[in-house]
Amino acid sequence: MARVQGKVAIVTGAASGIGRAAATLLAREGASVLLTDRNETDGHAAADAINTAGGEAAFVRHDVSAEADWISVVGGLMDRTGRLDVLVNNAGVSGGLRGIDDTTLDDWRACLSVNLDGVFLGVKHGARAMRRSGGGSIVNISSVLGLVGMPRVAAYAASKGGVRLLTKAAAMEFAANGDNIRVNSVHPGFIRTPMTRARDASREAEWEAFMRAVQPTGEIGDPTDIAEGVLHLASDASRFMTGSELVIDGGVTAR
Repeated sequence: MARVQGKVAIVTGAASGIGRAAATLLAREGASVLLTDRNETDGHAAADAINTAGGEAAFVRHDVSAEADWISVVGGLMDRTGRLDVLVNNAGVSGGLRGIDDTTLDDWRACLSVNLDGVFLGVKHGARAMRRSGGGSIVNISSVLGLVGMPRVAAYAASKGGVRLLTKAAAMEFAANGDNIRVNSVHPGFIRTPMTRARDASREAEWEAFMRAVQPTGEIGDPTDIAEGVLHLASDASRFMTGSELVIDGGVTAR
């Protein structure tokens, strides 16, 4: 149970949900993990929980849409550890449920600035650090909605589709350069996280029934289901995978 022993990792959006589960599992498997998020209270709590359980973790506040934050986060880590082996670009926003006619340009840009710009900046600055470390693995969290469409989520779907192809382009570029940096994407289905909760608490049961109906297994996924996939891609067990899509969706895209 030491699949990433000795590796140094960054997990963005790690204060809750998939990011917290991924950071926790990576630490349990031997990695030193830097958790980042805009939510400082829950971020510190997540890092403290990892340390209490015997892992090695720290937290810093981080807006993934701001390049200055990426420079600070990655630069600070390199100053402390001298290496970066794993980057999990998980931070994201839902963008809300709204039709295209009701989506303003500001709505659109707010969603893409986090979900796509943030991943691009992570790939850019993460790869620079990994080259100094001798290589590494970048795991980009996309979505089943980066593979198939759904009404009223145009900005979110566009951002996650962009992550899918950014992943492939980066994987091919780094392979051609001989950088020893692998880049893969993970595509979760409906997972029980703060992002997938109904905005109106009175409709929580209705929303949960919808999510169960969409997934052929009739289940709503747990963040640990995705964390296990992230761990595989972060570890050397996936050394021959780059530019790949790991779909963990309860069968949604098999329809």
